[in-house]
Amino acid sequence: MKNLIYTSLALIVIWFFFFREEPKVVLSPGVKAVEDPVQVDTETIPSIKFGKYQIKPQAEFSLHGKILSKKYYNDDSADLTSVDLAMGWGRMSDEKVLESIEISQSGRWYRWNANPFPIPRREIETHSANMHIIAADNQVRDMIERAPAGSIVRFKGYLVRAEKDDGWFWQSSLTRDDTGGGACELVYVKDFYVVEE
Repeated sequence: MKNLIYTSLALIVIWFFFFREEPKVVLSPGVKAVEDPVQVDTETIPSIKFGKYQIKPQAEFSLHGKILSKKYYNDDSADLTSVDLAMGWGRMSDEKVLESIEISQSGRWYRWNANPFPIPRREIETHSANMHIIAADNQVRDMIERAPAGSIVRFKGYLVRAEKDDGWFWQSSLTRDDTGGGACELVYVKDFYVVEE
């Protein structure tokens, strides 16, 4: 009986992290997040102790954007960041544009596919990004969990470098112009709220 309970719990955990469908909302057409993300470089903010990690702020960061996709992970870094948000802004927050783009997340990557392109390829690349989210506290974590994919949100915090004593580190991208490996943002989020859902 005990083995059956443990097996059932294990299956629930596997389903929760790998197979559950995140709710998704579809908003009316039109650009919902006009402005680009705001980044201000800083060297004056002290490191933040976060479990076994040292979080070193690299820049202040704020974003008004659309959650294109939302993915939870239970990997080796889940104690630092258990959720990735693929975010879009500008025309990448317009449902009319997004209905022609296939979006997915897996293995800490955000992928998209479009044929034909509803907007130029470079605009898709520079107006969307995969963001690994570090929730500063439980309140922020709860707000992120309640925000459905497709919703418009605002958040602010820091782009960071996370380090461990054994020499391991994870460095955020500090530009929205890059693509491929190392192009994702690692964001320590202090404030998060839903604007429209």
